[in-house]
Formats: sequence, structure tokens, C-alpha cells
Amino acid sequence: MTRTHSRRSALGLIGGSAVASLAGCLGGGNGGETVRISGGVGPLPMVEVWVDLYEEESDASFDVSGGGTGVGVSDVLNDQVDIAMMGRQPEPEEEDQGLFAVPMLIDTVVGTVNAENPVLDELQEQGLTREDLEAVFTKEVTNWGELVDADVDEDIVVYGRSDASAAYKQWGDFLAGEDDAYTQNDLENLADANHNGDQPVAEAIGNEENAISLNNINYVYDLSSGELEGDIRPVPLDRDGTGLDPEEDFYETREEFLGAVEDGDYPAPPAREMFLASDGGFESEAADFVEWVLTEGQQYVRENGYVPLEEDRLDEAQDALPDGS
Repeated sequence: MTRTHSRRSALGLIGGSAVASLAGCLGGGNGGETVRISGGVGPLPMVEVWVDLYEEESDASFDVSGGGTGVGVSDVLNDQVDIAMMGRQPEPEEEDQGLFAVPMLIDTVVGTVNAENPVLDELQEQGLTREDLEAVFTKEVTNWGELVDADVDEDIVVYGRSDASAAYKQWGDFLAGEDDAYTQNDLENLADANHNGDQPVAEAIGNEENAISLNNINYVYDLSSGELEGDIRPVPLDRDGTGLDPEEDFYETREEFLGAVEDGDYPAPPAREMFLASDGGFESEAADFVEWVLTEGQQYVRENGYVPLEEDRLDEAQDALPDGS
């Protein structure tokens, strides 16, 4: 199986007992065919974990790659892959071309800064409002001291995404509030530099004390411990403009943050459903795999840094699978 990296060993969250518990839950494969998957880097870590588990209990093999949601959609509509991973809902024009998608989990992106940011203490104590973040990413505010009223004179360095990023699209929706969303091109043109993927963005922020960008949370918190141990930190969101209230202060660990997403205390967007998609309906082993993701596979979502779907949403997705519509 081809992958960018092995997430099962990196996460260290799924033991042999979890795999053993799947025995008897999966049907036999269809002749050992290879299921091809490509697309969004946001859902990629979870899909790789699912694939590892499914592969051990079936005859299927998988070829999994990232590239971004746009790449996955293009690949699946051009019969290059069987499944596209999507970090956003399908667009109407994509559905017109035959794209069929079901939700698989909930993920989110968060504003991120360097762990040595000159106003990190102020950011963590006060948070930033949506309007503050919009002003930063659209270059209306360009100095950290001006942003948080601190005795600091340092220019803000804004990093964006150069790949076909659904996370960036969601971020543009969030920044705009009730207005028309900022497109990825809008944000790219305003950024000081753009990077291809979550990991390069995280690395760029870690190398620049004055940088700000956005990341999926599995690139913010440590993969194994769920703690803030790396070179970047999340930017707390002040939702009502009164400073960071206790109920808005949930960024210390990944578990706290996921709980806030699940409870609706962190907004959508930038929280978002992620999807698995096909050209028409899912077929053969790909269909079996997606059905497993929506049933047995959901038990592994939370422990791997995502939020599972609610039961009614899962039921709706399962009902749609047979007809592919």
C-alpha cells in the first residue's frame, strides 16, 4: 500500500486489541482489489488509520495519497481513484458532474502562531475575535502591537495555502462572517507567502516568530499526547468581543478542544464536516469500506483527533449509500 507516511504508528493510539475487536465485523474482500483514494490532507490521517484497520481484516489493499480536496475531486471524476477525501461539501457543479459524497467525521482548523510570538501571552489571555482575524488576514492590521494593544512593534507575517485546500476555503467563509466569503485566491494574494499543505504551513510558522496562519488541529497538538508541545500554538477565539471568557478557554489540550467542537462552543465554520466521495455511487470494495467507516469505523474517530458524526447524520449517510444519491 502506498502512503505519504504511516499514521497508525505515529499516533500510537490504536493497539492490537482494537484490531482484534474487528474480527468478524468485516465481510470478505472482493478478490483482493486495490482501492485508490486521494484528496484532502485534513482527513488523510484518519483515513490512513481506518485503512490500516480495515486492511488487516479484509482482502482489500489500498493506495492512499493526499494532494488536497480539489485534487481528490478531479481524480475521482476522471476515474483516477475510487474515493476522494474532501474537507468540504461538494459544490453544485461537482454534483452536476456526478460527484456523490457522504460525511465521515468532523474536523476543524484554528488560527496558529509561533510558540515564541511576541504577544503570545496577550493572545492566550484575551483571544482574538473573528473581526480581528479578518483584519489580520486581509492586511488591515499589520502590526502585533496594534492588534492586541501591546508595547510591541513587530510586523505580522501572514502565511496562506497554495494547494487546493478545503481548510483554506472554510477559513475564508469564517473570516467573512455574514458577508461574501473570501476565496482562496483572495487570501493567497494577500498573504506574505503560501505553502503547499498543512505540514509545510506548520513548519513555516515554527520558523518565524511573527507568523500567523491556520492549521488542522492534528498539526497543532502532539500526535500521541494531545498536548501543545511543538513550535506552534492555537489562537483562542473570542466569540463575543468581551475577551476570553472561561467557557471559551479550551485550547490547552486536543481533548478539550474536541469537546468544544462537539458542544458547539467552537463555531462552524471553521469546524466542518469532511466527506468521502465517488463518481456516482461507491462500488465493490470501496462501497464496503465506506459502509464500515460509517459504522464500525466511527469508534476510532475521537481518539485520533476528530469528532465523530451524530447518529442521525450517520443514519442519513448510510441510507444514501445504496442509491448513490
